[in-house]
Amino acid sequence: MGAIPRPIQLTISVKRWIAIILVVLVLGGIIYYNKFYKKQPGESAGGGRGGAPSGQGGGRAGGGGPTAVNVFVVTSQNLKDEVVATGSLLASEQVDIYPEISGRIVQLNIQEGRAVKQGTLLVKLYDGDLQAQLLKLRSLEENNRRIEERNKQLLQRGGISQQEYDIIVTNLKGTLADIEVTKAALRRTEIQAPFSGTIGLRNVSLGAVVSPNTLIARLQQTNSMKLDFSVPEKYSPSVKVGSVISFQVDGLDKTFNGSVYAIEPGVEEATRNLRIRARVANNTSSLRPGTFAKVSLVINNSQALVVPTQSVIPQTRGSQVVVIENGKAVFKDVKIGLRNASVVEITQGLQKGDTVATTGLIFLRPEAPVKVAKIDRLTGQKQPEQGSAAGNSASMN
Repeated sequence: MGAIPRPIQLTISVKRWIAIILVVLVLGGIIYYNKFYKKQPGESAGGGRGGAPSGQGGGRAGGGGPTAVNVFVVTSQNLKDEVVATGSLLASEQVDIYPEISGRIVQLNIQEGRAVKQGTLLVKLYDGDLQAQLLKLRSLEENNRRIEERNKQLLQRGGISQQEYDIIVTNLKGTLADIEVTKAALRRTEIQAPFSGTIGLRNVSLGAVVSPNTLIARLQQTNSMKLDFSVPEKYSPSVKVGSVISFQVDGLDKTFNGSVYAIEPGVEEATRNLRIRARVANNTSSLRPGTFAKVSLVINNSQALVVPTQSVIPQTRGSQVVVIENGKAVFKDVKIGLRNASVVEITQGLQKGDTVATTGLIFLRPEAPVKVAKIDRLTGQKQPEQGSAAGNSASMN
């Protein structure tokens, strides 16, 4: 074979040198990185050793120095379990006024928006024909009474038979019955207030011809009111007659109170809710029927051990808190009960006076050294003295 041309030999040599240079650069970069940039065990991100985790002013996360945390001293407070529901206000008594018979209005005693007393005549319909019929029946009654008296004497003397006398007595009783029917018809021409209350807006005028389908006005009793609302069925064992409720309505910057006086025996199948009715005083007449109300019902009100919500660590099968004992973190399983926006009830696992960590929980490990940075307190409560926390954390230095 002939010799390789010189240009080809130069090209191969250049590629070989380029490959060697690339290998040297890669190896040099790895050595330089390992020597100057790679963190050694125990070093922080800034190259120092033993630095505190970001945002945790104080000790090392899991290292030899104590971790600074805020704590809360377990205390007892009044804890309420409330159910919030929506409801509607109803008049204590309410009736839509309709005439019983058709007729023309000859007297209209309705002053819109005014109070009326029970028994007040509100509407009078024309009754001239009935009055004439009643007058005729009374005359017939007088005549039948005279006939009955004469035939009674004849019966005693044997002038007529008992059968003839009984027919006369029956005619008298029939006349008396017709009189009572006419009186009942006359009563239906009058509409009286069935109870004391406030009359609403009338829908008719004097002289109008009305029928039993004509709504004349609405009468409502509002000095006391009803409040209807519903709660989920799981709360039904806790709701009792006499339970106190509070509620608010739109447009009034005030909280009203009432008490439960009636509970529906069964749960509604469609919603699985229990319907409840409460009695509400309305002495100032500021509440109106039909108003929407936001109801709060207290179903449990008792003293309980509580801790801040952020101190509870959710677990797969329960919850834990971190208790500070002798300057170290101790993880304890607890059982929780009621909960609100700021606190959680602890039913098992803690005692009053225990010191519970509220911050830095993610950096704490069992038996890790801890120091107290601050003692937290609940809103509206007196802050515990430093000495009270030190009783459970004497070695928190």
